[in-house]
Amino acid sequence: MPTTQDYSVVWFKRDLRVVDHAPLTQAAQRGPVLCLYIIEPAVWGAPDASYRHYAFVLECLRDLYKVLRTLGLTLRIMTGEATTVLQQIHQQAPFSHLFSHQETGNLLTFKRDQAVQAWCRHQTVHWHEFRQMGVIRALGSRNAWQGLWQDHMHAPCLPVPDTLKDASFLPPQTQVPDAKMLGLDDPDAPLRQRGGRGCALHTLNTFLDRRAQFYRGGISSPLSAQDACSRLSPYLAWGCLSIREVVQQTEQSIQAAAHPAQKRLKAGLNAFMSRLYWHCHFIQKLESEPAIEWRCMHPAYEGLRENEWNPQHFDALVSGRTGWPLVDACVVALRETGWINFRMRAMLVSVAAYPLWLHWRTVGLWLARQFVDYEPGIHWSQMQMQSGTTGINTTRVYNPVKQALDQDPNGVFVRQWLDYLRKVPDTWLFEPWRMPDNVCRHAGLDPAELPRPLVDLDQATRQAKARVHALRKQPETRNASKQVVERHASRKRSHTMTARTSRAAANRSAGTRTPQPPQLELEF
Repeated sequence: MPTTQDYSVVWFKRDLRVVDHAPLTQAAQRGPVLCLYIIEPAVWGAPDASYRHYAFVLECLRDLYKVLRTLGLTLRIMTGEATTVLQQIHQQAPFSHLFSHQETGNLLTFKRDQAVQAWCRHQTVHWHEFRQMGVIRALGSRNAWQGLWQDHMHAPCLPVPDTLKDASFLPPQTQVPDAKMLGLDDPDAPLRQRGGRGCALHTLNTFLDRRAQFYRGGISSPLSAQDACSRLSPYLAWGCLSIREVVQQTEQSIQAAAHPAQKRLKAGLNAFMSRLYWHCHFIQKLESEPAIEWRCMHPAYEGLRENEWNPQHFDALVSGRTGWPLVDACVVALRETGWINFRMRAMLVSVAAYPLWLHWRTVGLWLARQFVDYEPGIHWSQMQMQSGTTGINTTRVYNPVKQALDQDPNGVFVRQWLDYLRKVPDTWLFEPWRMPDNVCRHAGLDPAELPRPLVDLDQATRQAKARVHALRKQPETRNASKQVVERHASRKRSHTMTARTSRAAANRSAGTRTPQPPQLELEF
């Protein structure tokens, strides 16, 4: 039987790649490597997991399996809770070193990691964890965070190790359970992005080479955002790409866009760089305070909406029957594609939190299951920011009728996703409940079956904002906000992430004002 020094285990989690992969690089220096991915029933049974996540991950694993095979390594895919699987491997062939990336996930994965740490101590296994983004574990103060982020992003990306040796004395186990075996009986998103590093690199290259020219001015409307956004968020969320390689390749593209004809492309790339900074900024919030997944960031807002839960409002939202066409079109688009752009995400949560007065936690779990690019650290802090429970951010309330007029003036997006409104005249398209019955019937609709808003939009929004603002003005609320600022707020001396200031940061030169954080879910 092999000794405990014969091989190391590399545990892949949300880092499904081999490039810029510190655990693989470090493990390879010790000798033979066992590459492991664990399908954990508890993780996939969590209320924020969905079939579309699992299907995307399986595509990433197939891609990773093929790449590792070209390097002479075998990806072992095993099913079970992490400590159980590690114990099975250890009993079969003891190992003394476990390598993985740090993970900022939900409460369940946090407790899972605690259990793995305890198991490692009991078995005298050394667990080596590495940063894979600009998030700092056990960060004492936000004051130093910006510089640490810059240091990580400008360190060299790690190449694939030159010498890799597979732990071939262990059988190449591959166990991939059916989604239903994991309790994932919800439908996939048929038009979602496909997983894998190959798809990720294609998406990155088309954005840097061409699509970024439409980024500024194109990412707000659901009509243009599909191409104008980078669409890299699922690949960053599941680790097909490292954010460091995206930052560095974006900087290189900015420097290469020197011709005057590339001015628009360069401007788009600079704007994209600022969002890469905010990506880690928001994940750091969850790392520093895991409780924001289930508890209001500002304690004064606890109980604001919980005791007035309206299931009728929630059912109307998730079924796409709120009566506000742009909202309902977004729900259908999200159901079919697993993605909508940042402004439409913000509008969905705004409608849920204000006129429908729904609690962010339940709405957040539903949206987490819908977003293929669900990143817990970004998702929960942004859910709270958009719902007005941070106590430190400007209240953002979106009128769905105005947003439709601004972002989809001809109703192209609404008609694309809501079949029943395709024959409704433009005059009534965004407020179809106001249509005269004869116009409604001429459009092929039964007035009695047409979805109608459950509340008066203007009145309900005013009342909701008044309640949030009244709470915010209370002295005890304002005093407690200082602690939230100290723990989570960005610092004014932070750098705007453009090519010029990125190079300045690398040389430790002075920073500029922090860009304003984008609204809900940094899906880029």
